[in-house]
Amino acid sequence: MNISDTPIRSTDFGRVRVFFGHRSGKYPDGNQILIHGSDTRAAFDTPIVANHIGAEFDATEIVLMGHVHEDHMAGLHRLPHAQVHVHHGDVQAARSWEGMCTALGMPVQNPLSQQLLKAFQQDFFYAPRPDAQPYDDGAVWDLGHARVRAFHMPGHTAGHTVLVEETEGVAFIGDIDLTGFGPYYGDASSSLSDFRRTLARLPQVPAQVWVTSHHRGIYTDRQAFLHDLASFTAKIDERDNKLLDWIRQAPKTIAEMTGMGLLYPVGASVPWAKAAETRTMEQHLAELAAAGMVAADEAQRYHYRS
Repeated sequence: MNISDTPIRSTDFGRVRVFFGHRSGKYPDGNQILIHGSDTRAAFDTPIVANHIGAEFDATEIVLMGHVHEDHMAGLHRLPHAQVHVHHGDVQAARSWEGMCTALGMPVQNPLSQQLLKAFQQDFFYAPRPDAQPYDDGAVWDLGHARVRAFHMPGHTAGHTVLVEETEGVAFIGDIDLTGFGPYYGDASSSLSDFRRTLARLPQVPAQVWVTSHHRGIYTDRQAFLHDLASFTAKIDERDNKLLDWIRQAPKTIAEMTGMGLLYPVGASVPWAKAAETRTMEQHLAELAAAGMVAADEAQRYHYRS
């Protein structure tokens, strides 16, 4: 079912309006937040659903990006004259395809790069924004009877940021999406250690409403939010345990464990699956080695150390 086949659901919190993407923003779609300030209209990210909202979205004057990935840029082509603000950790990824490839960890000359570019252009209306302006942690935007503050929460990407509309206490937590998949930190700019710190800090962000980019949608009950955040966080330790189980059975290289189902189901056809699993395993194994739980031999096979 295409999202355009059904009316777009939305929920208001004062001057904050949340539009739900298809299946509550399940990837490849996302959930769209618009802020109706008395002086300025702002959008948090621009997922696919942005293309179906119409005049209300198209009147956006400023886009505040929580982070940069293809699915969060899908409506930018509709806003050629809007200001686009991106945390400095992600701004180069917004400005050019070369910058996006660097953040993903893919050489722009790689044939897969051109395959992805065509797919992103077709499926996400992808167009870079060389005019993107950088912001820093703690940045504030006064929109008139609405104010947004940036809380830098890296891990998913280097610049991943939680955006909070402070008047209503609505936090857009982006791709800390609390889904059953768990945290994603498989890009070159991602960081497992940063994600761990982010997940520990997130409950301290002052908010009464939490909105995810994908699938979960809106939380208005803090206990439900904290419960799902704990389950989401637990996926990291589950991955540690899965890797340790594989290595206990027999020493293995990262290449041998890629495709065994750490992130994606065995046989998954996601084009970036191999690179994402490799990057994810490298980070987990580095932590486990530092903790003395595994060690690599000269052939880069990892052995379990009891």
